[in-house]
Amino acid sequence: MLEVNQLTAVRDERVLFAELTFTVNKGELVQIEGRNGTGKTTLLRIIAGLGDKDEGMVSWNQLAVESDRESFHQDLLFLGHQTGVKRELTPYENLSFYQTVHGEPQASREQLYKALTQVGLAGREDVPVAQLSAGQQRRVALARLWLTEKPLWILDEPLTAIDKQGVKVLEQLFLQHVNTGGIVILTTHQDMFADSDMLRKIKLGVRS
Repeated sequence: MLEVNQLTAVRDERVLFAELTFTVNKGELVQIEGRNGTGKTTLLRIIAGLGDKDEGMVSWNQLAVESDRESFHQDLLFLGHQTGVKRELTPYENLSFYQTVHGEPQASREQLYKALTQVGLAGREDVPVAQLSAGQQRRVALARLWLTEKPLWILDEPLTAIDKQGVKVLEQLFLQHVNTGGIVILTTHQDMFADSDMLRKIKLGVRS
């Protein structure tokens, strides 16, 4: 369970959000909504333990995140605006490297190729990432979702540069993850889950 309690963030003397409180339980899919500048990315980074808050607390399984960051990050997969992929490696090599560094169970060669196929990179698996477009590089990062066993996914605009078919594939993956007890918290400008009531929305408002 993830708990956000009385969270306040101020940037450049402007309050993005104040005394924000909500809880996300296992098996929940949550979208953070709000216009540009309302603090969606800031909120996700604070929850992930990567950004500073001014007041409040974020807890994971009833423990403050800052009290045991290592344990928290073992349960977390965070995808932000920066893809985090290594340009000198191929997509295949990036996934293999990611699994080793983050202690994920090592997938087979077939599983790695299947993950890359799921994000539309079939035929590009062995091309250096530096030769791929920005959208394709983001797809390399998204392929991690098919290989991870981490229960908490925090995803900032994961659908950027993804076509309609790709969005449907990701929707099914998100539903599969929460149906097995995982948590997905994301931001997106695209409409998702039009035929499902699984998506819960938390809206951030503009504050002066």
